[in-house]
Amino acid sequence: MRPIIPFLAPVWAALTEPAYALLRLVAGGFLVPHGLWKLFGITGSQEEMLAFFSSIGLEPAWPFMIAVGLVEVVGGVLIAIGFLTRPAALAATATTATAALYFHLQYGFYVEAGGVEFSALWAIALLFIAMRGGGTWSLDRLVGRAV
Repeated sequence: MRPIIPFLAPVWAALTEPAYALLRLVAGGFLVPHGLWKLFGITGSQEEMLAFFSSIGLEPAWPFMIAVGLVEVVGGVLIAIGFLTRPAALAATATTATAALYFHLQYGFYVEAGGVEFSALWAIALLFIAMRGGGTWSLDRLVGRAV
């Protein structure tokens, strides 16, 4: 396909991989504080998170909270550095899609009302990363492996 604005083609070609690496870095990095809360109570009360998991029927709450926290911390770091990117992003897609459908959807669309908007965006971005893999600027590429 020919670009609509041909003189910008070299710019898009030059920025595609850095922009994707930035998406991966931000998506993975933003997952980590959520997981730290669940695993260590760093950014909020771990007891409140346990109560929340119980209140929405995720029982036993403790193993679910630990599993999601591990996906967010370990998976977030792996996504950010681009190592084992596909399995990490797929696991994160599963947790964010579950949050979107199991909890947020009942509150409608808008994030201000607790709706699905933000969590669905997370799930779709992480699914994109899972499908694309680490990309050129990743440890997956550096070690010559893609899962």
